Amino acid sequence: MRLAFLAVITACFLGGCARNHPVPKQAAGDPVVLLHGLTLNALSLKKLATGLKEAGYRTCRINYPSRDYPIDSLVVRFIRPRVAKCFPGESRPLNFVTHSMGGILLRKLATLPGSLPVGRVVMIAPPNHGSEVVDHLGDSKAFGLVNGPAGRELGTDSNSVPNQLNRLGPPAFEFGVIAANESLDPIFSGWIPGPDDGKVSVESTKLPRMKDFTEVESSHTLVLMKDETVRQVLAFLRDGRFIH
Repeated sequence: MRLAFLAVITACFLGGCARNHPVPKQAAGDPVVLLHGLTLNALSLKKLATGLKEAGYRTCRINYPSRDYPIDSLVVRFIRPRVAKCFPGESRPLNFVTHSMGGILLRKLATLPGSLPVGRVVMIAPPNHGSEVVDHLGDSKAFGLVNGPAGRELGTDSNSVPNQLNRLGPPAFEFGVIAANESLDPIFSGWIPGPDDGKVSVESTKLPRMKDFTEVESSHTLVLMKDETVRQVLAFLRDGRFIH
């Protein structure tokens, strides 16, 4: 019974089992790569991709097996080669929009020698300092079955991948952060200090040297379905700041 309960509450830990965007069109056709979060796939980014295309951007949504490998392996075996194939012959830096663990993967990618240049980045609900949910459940068998080795690397301890990256300093690329601030998971939220989205605290999303920060009233995964999220992503990619 306990195992079944854990399986339910850990399901889609950092994931989840469009139109009318009042932002001027981006005429230049800049490239944007979209990276989904843990347990999700590229379909979760469809609304964002649609909004970006309508605004004149060229988009590339990347699928990767988020539950099957540790973060380092995901970046080297899947993210880096698939990003390289997104826009063949592109001379401009690639912009990115990431959700949840996708932001950690991009931060890791940017540390690798020979990676493609990164332009503007919007991180949506990133666990930039880890999640207390992993601290509480990461050692359980059910958590591992649902979230895989990468999920277990997203805690708040000093050896977690987010905090290993933090010791290297903030990302060198220009980035803004969108935090979700409403929870649908009262059990998880009881473990997370301060406002949270049910998986990650608002405070954990923040990093030094972020160009701008904003919050969207939503839970961790449903934030991808919000018109406001699309509006803010378009604003930052265009102007380097959110709409306040």
